[in-house]
Amino acid sequence: MPVQPNAANSVPSITVGEVPADAYLLDVREHNEWDAGHAPNAVHIPMADVPARLDELPDDKPIVVACRGGGRSSRVVAWLQAQGINDAVNLDGGMNAWSAAGRPMEADSGEPYVL
Repeated sequence: MPVQPNAANSVPSITVGEVPADAYLLDVREHNEWDAGHAPNAVHIPMADVPARLDELPDDKPIVVACRGGGRSSRVVAWLQAQGINDAVNLDGGMNAWSAAGRPMEADSGEPYVL
């Protein structure tokens, strides 16, 4: 997986097109954002809940962290790396970029969109 430091925040980031098929996609947005639309097979753990749910994260595959635009997810990646989870990377552009790239999305009801 080609990982490049994001100049704005110095955490490793990848583009939507670089997301590995076997990646664990961690969506750290709030519940209403998740309900509006999310990637299939993504796992939802709101940013504030990540520390308490750290043991739920895999240690055998890359973790791609996403939010709406990349700000919250970059903070989560920095925190995960400080905990020794070096396979965590930020999804550059977040779910906005995911949706713009035409990647699949689903919603709990209605047409999915990025909130």
